[in-house]
Amino acid sequence: MTTETKPLHGRICLVAGATRGAGRGIAVQLGAAGATVYVTGRTTRERLSEVGRATETIEETAELVTAAGGEGVAVPTDHLEPGQVRALVDRIDRERGRLDVLVNDVWGGEHLLAFGKKTWENDLGGGLRMLELGVRTHAITSHTALPLLNRHPGGLVVEVTDGTAEYNRTRFRENLFYDLAKNAPIRMAFGLAKELEESGGTAVALTPGWLRSEQMLAGFGVTEENWRDATVKIPDFAVSESPVYVGRAVAALAADPGRHRWNGRSLSSGQLAGEYGFTDTDGSRPDAWGFIVAGETGKPDVNDYR
Repeated sequence: MTTETKPLHGRICLVAGATRGAGRGIAVQLGAAGATVYVTGRTTRERLSEVGRATETIEETAELVTAAGGEGVAVPTDHLEPGQVRALVDRIDRERGRLDVLVNDVWGGEHLLAFGKKTWENDLGGGLRMLELGVRTHAITSHTALPLLNRHPGGLVVEVTDGTAEYNRTRFRENLFYDLAKNAPIRMAFGLAKELEESGGTAVALTPGWLRSEQMLAGFGVTEENWRDATVKIPDFAVSESPVYVGRAVAALAADPGRHRWNGRSLSSGQLAGEYGFTDTDGSRPDAWGFIVAGETGKPDVNDYR
């Protein structure tokens, strides 16, 4: 084992919300870089969360982390429950004595998203639940975990969201509740960057592009092995990316001794691929956000953004 092949050997990471999608991809790639990764979520082999998918569990994520070359530790946690988050952080402190990377990826609100409805037409309970899942969970986790992360200088906090600050600034994201839920982590990263400055820590917001999550693939009726079949009906799906891509973005940030230059910034997986030179699983470097922006004023060739 070398620092070149396992640059995160000895680092302790927490990926909050690692059951599936971006969270799982991030956890596994941190493991591939040699890290110990605590993975949390509500879906276990014994219990199903409100998302309603039994096909992905935190235990499976932890096993994938270990198989990739790291050490995965599954801890069932509801991040809306401060007591559970406190117990999680206390366990990390007791077992490892430090925390180097915190990834706030808790979400699970896709089933609540209503398209084409104005604020007063949305179900209020569902809208508020999105804010709980996408904002309150992140705030509780940061409040509880950052004292441990700050114990050693140079910690990294990644707020995972949907859309860059630049893109979201002038675009309304689907409906009021979703817009708030996905813009809040960008502002959280900005604020945490100020608060972590004294300890030399770094906080960033990070968005994947069009993510081929397990739910997205199921919705298109394809798998990761044959996902390109979906481009027959939706050609733009060619610019999509696997969860590995955003995972490699976080691993690259965590391994970069100069990552503080990104402090407070809003970043995308495609942007960081250009900076650090990593690729998706097929060797491409998709830039979904660049493609989306270009598509608003013209008809870009999707092949120019892979």
